[in-house]
Amino acid sequence: MTMQLDERTLRQGAEELAARDPALAAMLEATGPLKLRRREPGFAGLVAVVISQQVSTASAEAIRRRVTERFPDLRAEDMRDASDADLKGCGLSAPKMRTLRAAAEAVLSNALPLDALSGMSAEEAHARLVSVRGIGPWTADIYLLFCLGHADAFPAGDLALQEAARIGRALPARPAAAELAALAEAWRPWRGVAAKLLWGYYGVVKGRSGMPDPGRTA
Repeated sequence: MTMQLDERTLRQGAEELAARDPALAAMLEATGPLKLRRREPGFAGLVAVVISQQVSTASAEAIRRRVTERFPDLRAEDMRDASDADLKGCGLSAPKMRTLRAAAEAVLSNALPLDALSGMSAEEAHARLVSVRGIGPWTADIYLLFCLGHADAFPAGDLALQEAARIGRALPARPAAAELAALAEAWRPWRGVAAKLLWGYYGVVKGRSGMPDPGRTA
């Protein structure tokens, strides 16, 4: 069984990371205690993550609200059977409509067993998610981290994480996704906690309150 984040394990992970990495220790001092922040798991949670791809927090929330008003139970069957007019009326773009329909088909065929992902390693669960057309690495890792609380999920393609790493580690340039992923290897099995710490630090250095909602990808 993989480690799941709750208030206790989040605190434990932050303490262990700070003890082994001086740069993360300084970031934690700046952010204070990390916030857990979880989203609904299952298909509804996956829909929310797909909606949040590359749009502002306000836009994502408006679209999500319209989707849940139109489909209160938000089952995979609802998304598979919805008309283009219904989905466009919710504000979904054509690419996101295709992604959500593909995800619905994968869930219904059990090609994507959402209920089983929490018991898989970060790599295995990530691979199952990205096997669905339209679900990329960022979406997969955000789902694992925020919906399942996977302690070792790490969305290296998130621009806020990259920028926080650049500032917090005094790097000459913002690391690319592959560079940040390589750096994060030293943070196993708490890469998910490191991600929350980096988001929190990004919020501090950019003058925002608390950890920003992740929503930008490389």
